[in-house]
Amino acid sequence: MFGSLPVRERHGSPSKSSIAEARTSEANLLSVLRQDFQIIFKRDPAAHHWLEVVCCYPGLHALAIHRLSHYLWQRHLPFFPRLLSHIARFLTGIEIHPGATIGKGVFIDHGMGVVIGETAIIGDDCLIYQNVTLGGTGKESGKRHPTLGHSVIVGAGSKVLGNICIGSQVRIGAGSVVLDDVPHDCTVVGVPGRIISRSGPFCPLEHGKLPDVEGQVIRTLLDRIEKLEQKIQKLS
Repeated sequence: MFGSLPVRERHGSPSKSSIAEARTSEANLLSVLRQDFQIIFKRDPAAHHWLEVVCCYPGLHALAIHRLSHYLWQRHLPFFPRLLSHIARFLTGIEIHPGATIGKGVFIDHGMGVVIGETAIIGDDCLIYQNVTLGGTGKESGKRHPTLGHSVIVGAGSKVLGNICIGSQVRIGAGSVVLDDVPHDCTVVGVPGRIISRSGPFCPLEHGKLPDVEGQVIRTLLDRIEKLEQKIQKLS
């Protein structure tokens, strides 16, 4: 039912190739929805039963509606894709523009306050926490939202802004503001986002173990001030 509308041949019957394309499109959509559902049990230890996942996970609801609205958006259907997006925002607190491209196996955890812009691209198996913005930096046209690689983790409250590329297996700490490209296999924290580790083995983002970049800078400055004060006292 979600497949491409078959193109009619001269005599009014759909071509075999168009029917095959329609069935393939429908099968792909169902496969992606199945992976969106299954990934929740791998990502969330609080998921115990399939019924509670189907009924009580707003991230899954928002993604399911987005899959349909994006399908309609790709076929240049006016009004309805944006209407579906608006309904999803009302029901889930998650705003995903129908033009955004989202890979399979993506999990939006909790989800409230998540905003994903029109030209954003999200790779497979990404994890996005609540209050995350994948947005633009102004009124520029064209590609103006970020591109996320595969298996990216975006911590709660993070903002990834502009037409930038975030490499695969990147971890973005909670509350970070990322404005520049990030290579693969890095951990980014802070405002603005700073890379604190590179090319390490991929592991889940443990916010309690992330360094406090601003705190480290302040402590360094205080140590420097203390040493200068000691030198001044010796000279006086």
